[in-house]
This record gives sequence, structure tokens and C-alpha cells, in this order.
Amino acid sequence: MRLNKIMAAMLMLGVGVCNSAQAKNFEPFEVKDIQIDGLQRVALGAALLNLPIKVGDRVDQARIQAAMKSLYASANFENIEIAESDGVLQIYVRERPTIAEVTFEGNKDIKDEQLQESLNDSGVTVGEALDRTMLSGIEKGLQDFYYGVGKYGARVEAQIINLPRNRVELKFNFTEGAAAEIQQINIVGNQAFSDADLIAQIELTDYVAWWDFFGERRYQKQKLEADLEAITAYYQDRGYVRFNITSTQVAMTPDRKGLYVTINVDEGEQYTVKETNLTGDLLGREEIMKLLVPIKDGSQYNAAEVTYTEDMFAKYLGRFGYAYPQVTTYPEINDDTKEVTLNINVAPGKRVYVRSINFTGNQVTKDEVLRRELRQMEGAWLNNRQVEHSKDRLNRLGFFETVEADTVQVPGTDDLVDVNVVVKEQPSGSFNGGVGYGTESGLSLQFGVQQSNFMGTGNQVGVNLNTNKYSKNVNLSYSDPYFTKDGISAGGSIYWQEYDAGQANLEKYKNRSYGVGFDVGFPINEYNRLNFGVAYRHNTISEISAYEQAVRFYNIYRDPNNPDADLSFDNFEINASWYRSNLNRGTFPSAGSSQQLYGKMTVPGSDLKYFKTNFETRHYFPIDREHKWVFMAKGRLGYANGYGTVGENDQILPFWENFYAGGSQALRGFRSNTVGPRSFYVYGSGEPCAPDPSGSGCTLPGPQDKVSVNNGNSIGGNALATATAELIVPTPFLDESYRNSVRTSVFVDVGNVWDTEFDYDSYRFLPADQFAMIDDFSDPSRIRASYGISVQWISPMGPMVFSLARPLVTQNNDRTEVFSFNIGQTF
Repeated sequence: MRLNKIMAAMLMLGVGVCNSAQAKNFEPFEVKDIQIDGLQRVALGAALLNLPIKVGDRVDQARIQAAMKSLYASANFENIEIAESDGVLQIYVRERPTIAEVTFEGNKDIKDEQLQESLNDSGVTVGEALDRTMLSGIEKGLQDFYYGVGKYGARVEAQIINLPRNRVELKFNFTEGAAAEIQQINIVGNQAFSDADLIAQIELTDYVAWWDFFGERRYQKQKLEADLEAITAYYQDRGYVRFNITSTQVAMTPDRKGLYVTINVDEGEQYTVKETNLTGDLLGREEIMKLLVPIKDGSQYNAAEVTYTEDMFAKYLGRFGYAYPQVTTYPEINDDTKEVTLNINVAPGKRVYVRSINFTGNQVTKDEVLRRELRQMEGAWLNNRQVEHSKDRLNRLGFFETVEADTVQVPGTDDLVDVNVVVKEQPSGSFNGGVGYGTESGLSLQFGVQQSNFMGTGNQVGVNLNTNKYSKNVNLSYSDPYFTKDGISAGGSIYWQEYDAGQANLEKYKNRSYGVGFDVGFPINEYNRLNFGVAYRHNTISEISAYEQAVRFYNIYRDPNNPDADLSFDNFEINASWYRSNLNRGTFPSAGSSQQLYGKMTVPGSDLKYFKTNFETRHYFPIDREHKWVFMAKGRLGYANGYGTVGENDQILPFWENFYAGGSQALRGFRSNTVGPRSFYVYGSGEPCAPDPSGSGCTLPGPQDKVSVNNGNSIGGNALATATAELIVPTPFLDESYRNSVRTSVFVDVGNVWDTEFDYDSYRFLPADQFAMIDDFSDPSRIRASYGISVQWISPMGPMVFSLARPLVTQNNDRTEVFSFNIGQTF
């Protein structure tokens, strides 16, 4: 910490032996007794231990001086006097006061915690003795820190307040003043690049646009030092090997409120690379290591590529246990030909083995859950690639906010290390609950818990209960990702639901269902996994509303002898999925990609024959090295339909298996599940048209009857396509420490849900004005689009998502919303 370094340097000025009370001149004598007066806090025995004189010693002036220095060096006394009477050595001391309290007043730029940390490092803490000689050094060190951030009017005063029993309160009074702003930055001597090009590389600035509320022209010494390095790197990355910053001047305006910064540069000439030579111990891998060199002969010299090459060699050697290789580039510069010969020397050192792997920070998660994700093994040589891969696997679990791995050499050895893995846990589950009342839903109660790290075992457990005026359901699920030690997973779920769509202001039907399912998963490799499952589901459908799209389904399965009877279905499903992921984190990833392909179908013998497929992909592209700015693209495709025949009719997809879009899952800015086909009713003579037994369309009561069409609510479709482009940005007003728990992004969503089986032309028999009220729900080009901003927070209750969105493209009868809020889901 820069503040600590300044304090330490200033304190050195105050370190020394205080000789304000000089010892008197002494003639040599033999010590018959030693008396120490003035002791309060310091024990007599402790004082005698610091005295290099004992009874019986013969002492002179030099030994008395040495004794005084030794007593001062103990840091217990601020004044010492020594006298002699008849062979008795009499020592009079005044102890340093004890610091009872340290307080700060007037400081804003430096937090109390930072100041106290610096004082602790200097030994100025409550309970310790106060060395008054250090205070001027502390004052000057703090004042220099303020000068370094452009506050040249700052003043720091240390005040000592005496308290009873030789105690003091140490109070620091700060007068910070205003920071001097940069009036102008001048670069002198540059010809190859303009001032604007160079100033664009640095952080200090002399101009802030009116709309930039976070920009500042404040001068900071440490920023200037970093900026000088950035300018140097800019030149050296473009071939200017001899580039040099000859001087810098920071001049203050007379009113001490502004600064002029001048940077004088000597550019030199551009150089090219003549050749690259590899020397040292290449471990018989010279040909491979030559391929790792990105620098081509005759190319422009680039210091960044040289550093990159050194890092590549170090990482490559680290894969084979050479944890501490020395890779150094020695350039030979020919000023006549303006060429550079790069001599890269490789010293791999000794191969290093891992003694043990230690975990800290996992208060809930068991060690075995972490250890089974590791790819670096104990007893094997250290492989930095496997260590990084182990970190990625731990991050992808979604249990941890941060994962850090550090290698520490075992004391007394040169070929053994310990790998210390430090994790910071975060909520690994989600909770949703609430009580509400609405004119449509009545009293509603919701409760749900989804825990991905149940009791620290890494197993997934879910319990969801929901009841309101139109829905009651219970869902229990369990999954063990390591059912066997080689990573085969197993799990199951059971559910029960009653749903009354008519009470939810949707198209009228009731669905009573229950089911049970089991699945098992197999790892293919580090990034790919296959899952297979079976399930039994029972559905009882009743009171189906006679909207047009339900006619075909109803006519196929109804009992002609009892058309009002409920429709009951027993279905047996098989499902399979493929999942691939190399994301760097399970929650809030910033690099990598993931893909998932899922499909299910009912097996022959089921009452309904249909299939459903879904594909999702996500890609994260970091824009900067710190992954503060990340571009994310994701897409989803879905298709479902019936197969085979029932009687003389083709099997069709049950309407409760339709795809939906809108809300936080896809197409923000549109109400949840409202994007896509909508129900519509065809009326003749004021009555709904009767379902055609053939299953196609509607039969009107008579050709002279008045016909009308009424539109209803969303019903979903059997095909879906959505895409999202999202720019993840630093969250304003939040400290960097919240980066892994809060994420802000701006987005554009595009997509559609449609029905490939909808026969638009079959309704052309309707009058033109009525036919115009029907949309072609089979048209995939009827896309919707929206844009907005989203904030996601990993809260103790689980993930929370807040979105503000506005539609860009809408279709007839779309329902939109500006604000949406969701608990229990991230994307």
C-alpha cells in the first residue's frame, strides 16, 4: 500500500537514540548497587535486562553512555538521567506514556481503517508506548500522501492529550482542502504520434465532458507514474526501442488550485526484429518452443509480444512441473541497421511436486466436494494448466463468489510445494415466497427453495409449493452429481398440480396432473455431459374453452358418446440431453460458452404421441483483460409436434406443452408468456361455431348467419426462436468487491413464438373484415424486439433480476411492460 510506504519512509527520519538528557562525566568506579527510580508500567526486572551493567562491574564514562543508549533502545523511556553516589548507580527515568486512544478528525480522502492500519505497521497502537519523536515523521508522511493526490493545501497535525496514569490520547487533525485540478497536459518532443494519441493512453486528463459525471481532472502522483509507463509501453510496442521520457514537470498555478503537467520525450527511431534465438535448457523441446514464438523475423519490434512470449514459455514449462522457470530476453540492438536480435534464455529450474492441497474459506461446502473437482493431484508434479482447470471447475459449480489458488514452497525444500485454494462462498440456492391478493387471483401463497449445495454436499434439492385462486402445485426434486465417484449423476423428481386457467383470465381449461421422473448423467470429458431420463405423467383436462386452436385437439380425443367428459392421458416419456460448458464461472460467467440440447418424447403405448426439442447456447467475450466489460450473445431454438396417428387423425402437440416467451426468461419488455399465437373465437348468430368432427376448422350454423371474430389471450406455439445481445458493464456507484455478486448490463432481445400447424388460409371463408382480425400465427417472421437495462444481484434469498425495457418491434395485441422483477433465476 502506497500510504504505508510513505509512512515507513518518514518514520525513519524520527528513528534514533534520544540523548536529550546527557549523562554526566564519570570517573571510573565499581558498582556496589543499582537503583532505578520512576518506573510505573515497566517492571524493574525488565529494565535491568536492558541495562548492560551489573553489580560488581567497574564502569567508566564509555560504559555509562552505552547503558543509556541501551535503555533508550528498549523504547520504554523518553528521558533518562544517570548519577553515582558512593558506588551506587542511580538511574532516573520518565517512561513513555501509554496510548489509550487514537482518533482522527477531518479526514475524508483517507479512511480511518487505512490510517489505523498504517499506524499499526509503525507500532502506534492502543496499549503501546508513545514515541514522541515519531510524530513529526508521521505528520510529514501523511501530508506527502495528500500532496501525491493533488491536495497541496492539506495539513496534518498530531495532538497529544494527556490522561491520568501516564496515558495519552493521540488525535490527528486533518485539513484536507480542495484538490488541484489539471489545467493542461503537454507532451513535448513527440513527432511519430500526436498529443491526442498519447493522451488517450493515459488516465490523467485535463478535460472532462459535461455529461461525464464520474470523470475528474484531479492530479494524483501515482496515476502520473502509471501514465508514464503507459506512454513508454505505447512507443515500445510500436518499435521505438530507444524511447525515453527525459523529464516530467508538474507546475502549480499561483492560486495553488491548478496544475500544468509537462512530459518531455525522446522518441528515437523505429526498430525491426532481425531474428529470435532460443538459448538455455530447452528440455529437448526446442522445436515445439520455437512454434510458441509469435514474433516473426523482419517484423516491427513489439515489447508486449516479447513479454507475451516469455509468459508463454513459462506457462508451457509449468505444464511439466517446472513451476519457477526463469525466461529472460536479452536484446542486441544494432543502431546502424535499426534491428534487434532477441536472445531468449530459458532456465527451467527443478521440477516441482505437490505435497498437499489445502482448502480455506469453505464454511459450508465440504472439502470432498471441492477435492473431487480438482485435476491437479497431490504427489504429482505441479501442472499450472491443471491448477487453472481446477479453478475453472470450482467456479462453474456456482457455489463460490471467488476461487483463488496459490502455490507455496515447502520450507527447507526446493522441489515441493503446497497448493492453497481459497474460496469465498456465496448463496448457492434461491428462495421465493410471498403473500398477495388480486381481483383475479384472490389470496396467493408462494414458497420455494432451490438449493444447489444441500448441506455442503454438492447435491441439489428443490422444494416448491404454490397456491392461489387458480393454481396449486407441489414439486420435490433431488440430484446427486457424484452418484458414483467417476462423476455419474443420478436424480429424480415428483410433482402434483391443479391448474384452472379460466380463473387466471386465460383461455378456459382445467388441468390436474401428477408425475414422477428419474434421470442419470454420464460425463464424456471435462466439458461435455450426456443425461438420460424416464418419466410418467398423468393429465386430466376438463372444461376446455372452444377457441379455434383447441378445436382440433378436442375433436381428436373427445368421446363422441359423451362429449362433455374429461380428457385423461397417461404418458410415459423418455428424454435425453447433451450439455457442454467451458464457462469460467457457474454464476456470472465472463468468458467461455455453453450449449444444451434437450429432447423428450412419449413412447408408444402412451395416450399421446409427441416430441419436444430445445437448444440453447451462450457465449461470453471479454472486451478488457479484467473482464469488467463483456459482450454476451445467447440464443434459443425450440420445436415440438405430434407424431403418428390416432384413428384417422394425425397426432398433434398438447396445448399445455407449448412454448412461451416474454418476461425475464426471454423478450424482456413484453409481459410474461404473452408473445406468440393468441386464441380467437369465431361466432355465428351470436353463438360460438360448433367444432367440426373432422378436426379441421369450424362449421357455421348457416350461410346467412352473421359472423364475428373475437381475439383472446396468449396460448403459445410449437416453435420458438429467441436471441439476445448483451453488453455487461461495471455497475455504477458500487465498490469493486461487489463485482461477483452484482451485474449490470444493457441488452437487445429479439424473438418469436409461432405455430407451424396453424392453417391461416382455412379461415378465408370469413367476411373480409372478420378475416382481417386474425393474424397468421404460422408466420415465423412476426418477430418482436426490445432493448433495456438489467441489474442482477446474488442476494441471500437467491438471484434477483431487475429489468427496465422498451419494445422496439411489436405485433397486434401484444402486451408490454416497462419494469420486471424476478427472484430465483439468473441468465
